[in-house]
Amino acid sequence: MVVLRPDLTEEQRAAVLHDSDPGSRSYPLPWVERLHGDAEAMRRLAASSHPLIRRSVARARHLPPDVVERLAGDEDRVVQLFLAESCDDAPAAMLLEVWRWWDGSFSHPGRPRNHPNFPRSGLLRHADAPGGRMRRLALDDPQSTPADVARLARDPEAEVRHRAGEDPRLAPADAVRLLNDPAHHVRAAAVRSARLPARVLSALLHDRDTAHEAITNPSIPVPVLHRLLAASAAALHGRTSRPAVGR
Repeated sequence: MVVLRPDLTEEQRAAVLHDSDPGSRSYPLPWVERLHGDAEAMRRLAASSHPLIRRSVARARHLPPDVVERLAGDEDRVVQLFLAESCDDAPAAMLLEVWRWWDGSFSHPGRPRNHPNFPRSGLLRHADAPGGRMRRLALDDPQSTPADVARLARDPEAEVRHRAGEDPRLAPADAVRLLNDPAHHVRAAAVRSARLPARVLSALLHDRDTAHEAITNPSIPVPVLHRLLAASAAALHGRTSRPAVGR
């Protein structure tokens, strides 16, 4: 597109009519990427009238504080998303806002929640938030307790119960209860919980429907795991080497 040519001034660019679908997939413009280390160029381009240029600026690993502040308040949510995914200087408040509507992508799994600037303290206040996305953050707060885990393990939304099911502070009784959760991914988290009683885990290992998940439980002692794998390999070898029975 003419409007994205690097040799245009911003006045010329603003004078060109252009339509941009905010929901369309976009990629960083190579000529903007080549300028990521130029602070003055980033300041100029962060004020561009075209969202694709601002999105490309947001993909920089590091940006001057004033550029980060401008992009964090950009009216285009994708600019904020790209800043959360790519820029190590993204501010905590913006990261928390992006979390309300974005749960990570294949190219940047875990962002914004695993961003180094994502807030940790103060998250417990979201334990009573109306949305499950925010409630599940409560257990990331260093001030959260096993009682908070127990409470959220009974949350009406599956994503919150799943987060509680993955928590190492989950009570054994709650881990057992979540094995019967209506949501498959919650049940799977419970099967993998190190808090399961040994007798329950043993039963899961001997159940064909749950063995493939139970074998990944971190509480299985390594020697036991080796014996289970050896037994499984022997059983498989026996089936494949058995001669065919003629009619």
